[in-house]
This record gives sequence, structure tokens and C-alpha cells, in this order.
Amino acid sequence: MQYEAKTPEEYLKLLENDWRKEKLLDIRRIILEYAPELVESIHYKMLCYGNELIKIFYLNAQKSYVSLYVGTIEKVENSDILLEKFNFGKGCIRIKKSIDISNTGLETFIKQTIDIWRAGGDTSCY
Repeated sequence: MQYEAKTPEEYLKLLENDWRKEKLLDIRRIILEYAPELVESIHYKMLCYGNELIKIFYLNAQKSYVSLYVGTIEKVENSDILLEKFNFGKGCIRIKKSIDISNTGLETFIKQTIDIWRAGGDTSCY
């Protein structure tokens, strides 16, 4: 789904109060607590996290799942194991209602992605 929001605050207000908002807020918390230096903004009508030059994550509530876009997933060591409970593609992790995020490797995956970025590594989709 696309939300016509100009700020993260507007985006969050537009979300319906359902399981998607709960999951999205949980992922957002993980990102912002581990990397407070990342700037949260709106890009491509989604929440995004990064700096002026590089966006590391995009986060969006879809109709039947929450999407976390991360460049190329396989650049993170053991990503297939960390994300085994998720449906994911080259750069998109789909978080469905039935997934309990706390019982997955998603938080570790997010932290490893941020660590790669902090070390100057490439987290892009190229």
C-alpha cells in the first residue's frame, strides 16, 4: 500500500491500528534503538532509514504483510538461517501476521546489516 505522507509522523498516523502497525513499529524500534544515527524519513512513499547518501532500510505496511527492504539480503552472513521463518526475495523480507518477530533472527539480521554499513561495507542492491 502507498501512503501519501510527507513525514514519518504522518505515515504512522495513516496506518490502521492492526497487526501490521504493531509489527512495523516493532521493526522500527529495533532499527532506531540499535542505530540512532540513522535518519528516519519518507522516500518512495515508505519509511526509510539511512543518511543523505545511503538508505539502508525501507519499511512499509502492505495489505497482507509488512515489507522490510534491505538491498541485497545475501550480503549478510547467514541470512538464509536468520530469515528462515520469513518469505523473502533478493532484497525484500515479508513479515506476515503469524510471525512472532521475537522468535526469529530478524533483529540479528537488522543489526548485522547496520554493522556492515557502519564499517563502510556495501549494503546496496548492486
